Amino acid sequence: MTDKYKLITEKPILLVGGGPVGLMTALGLSRMGIPVKLFEDDGTFSSDTKAGTTLTRTLEISRRYGGVERILSNALRVGEIGEIDRVSGTTSFVDNAILADDTRFPYVINIPQHLLEPLLADELYTRDCCEIFMNHKCISFEQNEDGVSATFDTPDGQVVHEGCYLVACDGSRSMIRTNLGIQVDGHTLDVRYMLIDFNVDLDVKNFRDYPYLSYHRDEDEWMISIRHPHCWRFLYPNKTTEDEPTQEELESKVRKFIGDVDEVEMLNYISYHVHHRVAEKFRHKRVFLVGDSAHLVTPMWALGMNTGMLDASNLPWRLAWVLRGWAPESLLDGYDTEQRPVAVRGSGEMAEAARKYMEGQGEEIVSISDGEWGRAYTRTLLGVRLDVDNSGNWSMVKTGETPDALTPGDRLPDYSVAGPAGSPMRLHDVIDGKFTALYLTDVRRQPNIPANDKESLQHIVVSRYDAPLDSGLREQSLLDVGDAFLNRAGCELGTLILVRPDEHIAAIVPFDENTSAEALYKQITGASEIS
Repeated sequence: MTDKYKLITEKPILLVGGGPVGLMTALGLSRMGIPVKLFEDDGTFSSDTKAGTTLTRTLEISRRYGGVERILSNALRVGEIGEIDRVSGTTSFVDNAILADDTRFPYVINIPQHLLEPLLADELYTRDCCEIFMNHKCISFEQNEDGVSATFDTPDGQVVHEGCYLVACDGSRSMIRTNLGIQVDGHTLDVRYMLIDFNVDLDVKNFRDYPYLSYHRDEDEWMISIRHPHCWRFLYPNKTTEDEPTQEELESKVRKFIGDVDEVEMLNYISYHVHHRVAEKFRHKRVFLVGDSAHLVTPMWALGMNTGMLDASNLPWRLAWVLRGWAPESLLDGYDTEQRPVAVRGSGEMAEAARKYMEGQGEEIVSISDGEWGRAYTRTLLGVRLDVDNSGNWSMVKTGETPDALTPGDRLPDYSVAGPAGSPMRLHDVIDGKFTALYLTDVRRQPNIPANDKESLQHIVVSRYDAPLDSGLREQSLLDVGDAFLNRAGCELGTLILVRPDEHIAAIVPFDENTSAEALYKQITGASEIS
């Protein structure tokens, strides 16, 4: 994707907040050629001890927007997630190797937020259509039918910036959300989480056979241990009525879990309250709430930041379609419709069940996701099914030992296929920021497939047979050896799968000469014509 598209306005999008979700959203907008101005209160990006695990779905989003290589080269890849029962001493694993066919990232990664943010910013600085303004604190804003204006406090005094839309990534205490009068529903738990980074050698001198991400379960007390690139991180709960622990008490708590070790150095520490709160709506006219400004999720299973990354995946393509003049503004309503349930009853309830399970309050986590495949798909957020047709058919959970058939709203598996020139490629590379009609059919029969002469919608044949050079379909055909993807999709031969730019499936219908992918596209986007 480039910035070649003509837009209906010269005004940029104003994005307030330079945390990881704000940076990812800006990367998505700039990848689609949308001018964006990003404003951050501070003079530097985060230096706090915050989010530390990035899930597979977030890595896929980063690949789509650009810059995933920067992240991977500075992170630790985690192929298995450990669940340790402290009473019995037994360890079970969520083995992500089972995901290898469905994604090019069959792992999660550990990288602390204060290292992740500069990497995302470095990528953003390479984008011509993005400007970053540090030490700019948004103090007020106004919106009208033509756009938005926002006023910022800066070291040089107040400045005003004009934009076409305003994206609020300004965190849990969002000034923008508050000024819009948007209520936040939910509760705050009677607990604080202690998050500590220690320089301690658990690899050689004090060897501990822990997976790089381990959940130590105990009904009396529990802890999460995370191996970061340059340190170990530990997280455990404290009642809010308890005094703030001293450094010695923090170190003593960790030693209770990992045993006696020497040469322990505490690098950083943070204590924070635990919330489950969601805004009553994620959009108000030209303003959108994204990430923590829209929802606060209990940070279990790494669902806090990574749920915000799902927002960052959903919103940019919608704004791009509207600003290119390819769809009416009503397309933007789908952002709230699809993402709010994920935060309220998806990530929120899943994280709460995980917390209760860690505390020995019940076996909710078992009923949430069972089977080796189901656990891996759910824990990596690959299993998110969005409510793409406003039918209420959405889910955060996959179950079972083997994959089930694809349905609308599911993320398209990133399966390996062979491209027109014979080189291996993945399906997500084919999507490339467009709506894509995948025709699962026999290319030898020379099906009537529309030409790829539109910018917003492309047509691709997926067949177990290679397209003959004289078929006229070679350049828009993919070789699916042995019907591997057809079988994974759970579809019959003669099926059309329409995929959105965010790699979620918009529709699955039988394909014959009367089927029109163009008609489906118009119905879904609200477009009167195809650009």
